[in-house]
Amino acid sequence: MKNIDPRHYDVIVAPVVTEKATMASEHNKVVFRVASKATKPQIKEAVEKLFDVKVKSVNTLVRKGKTKVFRGNFGSQSDVKRAVVTLEEGHRIDVTTGL
Repeated sequence: MKNIDPRHYDVIVAPVVTEKATMASEHNKVVFRVASKATKPQIKEAVEKLFDVKVKSVNTLVRKGKTKVFRGNFGSQSDVKRAVVTLEEGHRIDVTTGL
């Protein structure tokens, strides 16, 4: 069994499954929700170790939380950091299967 550092599971929170993320997967890109303190080198290392693929680049963005009204009560969603990971040619990650 390969040696996986448990900290890699803390860096990558979940895959993002949206229409936009699905369209990006056609261009060899995968979108993940990541920890807010995660850096690009940490994200790259975690994806390479967990999924056994080669990463070309990592782009990150922080989606600011929206203010919502539910039954007359105001609330706000949390800020979410996402990473768009571009894979080398010939490498694929199927996010529909569990890790």
